[in-house]
Amino acid sequence: MSLNDTPSADRIHIGIFGNRNAGKSSLLNAITGQDLAVVSDVLGTTTDPVTKAMELLPLGPVMLIDTPGLDDEGELGAKRIEKSFQVLRKIDFGVLVLDGSRTTLSSTEDELLEVLNKKELPFVIVINKSDTLSEKEEADILSTEWAKTYPHLFVSATTKEGVNRLKEYMAHGIKIREERNLIKDMLDPDDMVVLVTPIDESAPKGRMILPQVQAIRDVLDGDAMCIVTKETNLTASLECLKKPPKMVVTDSQAFKIVDELTPKEIPLTSFSILLSRLKGGLTQQIKGIAAIKGLKDGAKILISEGCTHHRQCEDIGTVKLPRMLQKFTGKTFEFSFTSGTGYEKDLSKYDLIIHCGGCMLNDKEMQYRLSEAMLAGVPMTNYGILLAYLNGILERSLELFPERALLDSEKIS
Repeated sequence: MSLNDTPSADRIHIGIFGNRNAGKSSLLNAITGQDLAVVSDVLGTTTDPVTKAMELLPLGPVMLIDTPGLDDEGELGAKRIEKSFQVLRKIDFGVLVLDGSRTTLSSTEDELLEVLNKKELPFVIVINKSDTLSEKEEADILSTEWAKTYPHLFVSATTKEGVNRLKEYMAHGIKIREERNLIKDMLDPDDMVVLVTPIDESAPKGRMILPQVQAIRDVLDGDAMCIVTKETNLTASLECLKKPPKMVVTDSQAFKIVDELTPKEIPLTSFSILLSRLKGGLTQQIKGIAAIKGLKDGAKILISEGCTHHRQCEDIGTVKLPRMLQKFTGKTFEFSFTSGTGYEKDLSKYDLIIHCGGCMLNDKEMQYRLSEAMLAGVPMTNYGILLAYLNGILERSLELFPERALLDSEKIS
């Protein structure tokens, strides 16, 4: 990701759905003005969701998602259709593309529209290949029950007719998201924040992880200031300041040493806990930590990450957290792992879910995961909250947030 790019999680997500060869990929290319998606007469050319980031005025940064055909066949086709429906968890607007030669909807298309309505997601039906339709064929389409019920537009991905109208429809049909901040709203102008960003073997050369970059930008947007340092330089960084900083924010993996080096009168939290607050899961994930005491030998724990990355030998999710948790409790657990867009369907078999901060997941996807855990009756916590708890500094790490009161009400210590 370029430093000038808007992170995918912060973009408005638009899903493009439809049967094979309805023209989804051609429509994506027409909207973006680029040959991004492979277009072919062969059925099932799009086998996985394809994403494209772009600017769509007046909305700004958006993410377009081209999905596999809703009429795919066979066992593999069923999995591809499932992938298409999974996209519904994260989108802000849906586009159902129909081949203009058809006047009826398939059962899967009907199901998609039902889900869009149930989720109260804005959408439009695009009747593609309008350049090939006669007046009678257009009239036949307009007389159908679905055309009378749902919003629709005639578009030709080939000639680009109607594409600008579609863009305008999407731009005016999507609700602008309410601005929420990672840290800015906790700061006053001229406040100083110290950001502790350990550099380990898994960090790509020349790059920082997304929450660190977001925090720097948020601090600057709040007309505040920040010092970015490694944990090894934290003491020197604090000593060079004329007055104590408003807070210290650290990578959760460095909680123990940063807690030791940061004077107790300076508030301390982590990027992961700030993300939990940003994504709307802080209350639920604080409550989830209470489940640790009740875990029994053989308990099933799901550790889920929103991104995909190369696993190092000391990977936080698959190695460090399981080892630390079992050492802390003195018990042995059964762990399962998911990453990226993959997420367990049946959560009821788990005793606890531990989730990353979700910096690569948009709000809708993270809220879906939180709600699914709640519906299944499974406690969920967050990497940063868990690491603070295991290091005995949970109360300190939550000092900045009103949700800290939950520690008393939920009898968490």
